[in-house]
Amino acid sequence: MSNRPFLSTETFRQAFLAGLEDLLEQPGFGVFILGLANATFDPEIHAALKAPLQYRFEQLAEICRESLSGGREVPAAPDDLVVFLKLMAIGFDGVALTEFRREDEWELQFNHIRAFRPARMTGEKVTGIHRPFDPRGFHFNKPFLRKEVFWEGELHGLEVELLYNKFPFAQFHGLLVPERREREPQYLSHLYHLYIWNLTEELGGSLPGVGFGYNSYGAFASVNHLHFQMFVRQQPLPLEVEQWVHNGGEVSYPAHCLRFGSAPEAWAYLNELHREGISYNLVYRPGCLYCLPRRKQGSYEHAPWTNGYAWYEMAGGVMTTNRADYDNLDAAVIDAELAKLQL
Repeated sequence: MSNRPFLSTETFRQAFLAGLEDLLEQPGFGVFILGLANATFDPEIHAALKAPLQYRFEQLAEICRESLSGGREVPAAPDDLVVFLKLMAIGFDGVALTEFRREDEWELQFNHIRAFRPARMTGEKVTGIHRPFDPRGFHFNKPFLRKEVFWEGELHGLEVELLYNKFPFAQFHGLLVPERREREPQYLSHLYHLYIWNLTEELGGSLPGVGFGYNSYGAFASVNHLHFQMFVRQQPLPLEVEQWVHNGGEVSYPAHCLRFGSAPEAWAYLNELHREGISYNLVYRPGCLYCLPRRKQGSYEHAPWTNGYAWYEMAGGVMTTNRADYDNLDAAVIDAELAKLQL
């Protein structure tokens, strides 16, 4: 497949939207939910897709009504059915578009549709930072996920798939799965670290603002199948601003954060975290890596306004699904939540 989507921000945006339009031509509840979630995150996508989304919503709602009134099962995956029934309860226009605001240095996000997202493995209490790949669990080899692939082919020397994120919380949010059929668990090897480092540098020349987030096992990785979360954003993440000590500034970041300017230096540190069994979140940017070693999920009590801190939250983004939380959270509360993750 051509590398054309990665040639510029505009070609990437056009391909991203065209792929969503194609998805809505396919039957099924899952692809509709994916399309709606991506549309509510991006106003331009929402404007382009609102009419076909509303048409599909009414079609699927009628399928639900007819099936349930006749005592038949709705032909949908259980997770998708639960999400769609929640959408039916509030109506198509009841889903709010994603909103953003700043609270001092932090980025707050009201992401309404993620309130309906089913939990995966992020609620589990874990030990260690490695668990073998489980073919019986959720993974990216599931046949129904082929519909959700935005792009596939050779990219910087490896066969990869880039899937749409079904419930995005970042601009142009995708899930990059390298060598999917190898069934690698969510455990970073030297090879894949170098691959993502070099890929980020390569794409940075044509996609300004590109980056990849990574959650290790125990750091709120939602799927135990090797993947990286791609995004393209024009504004720096809060942890990238100059004021922080890790960027050469004078202000200490509330969580432990290290910034590396070379891939070998970064790997030496990551390898040490592996030996010590310490979970971590990563943000790859062209020419640098932010590494945030942290306490494991389940080893501390997170605040009720968050589902847990993964790479975006550790980087200073605060994602809420509750309007009151979005309106009322202040910087002191956010500082305190990040500080809980200190080892």
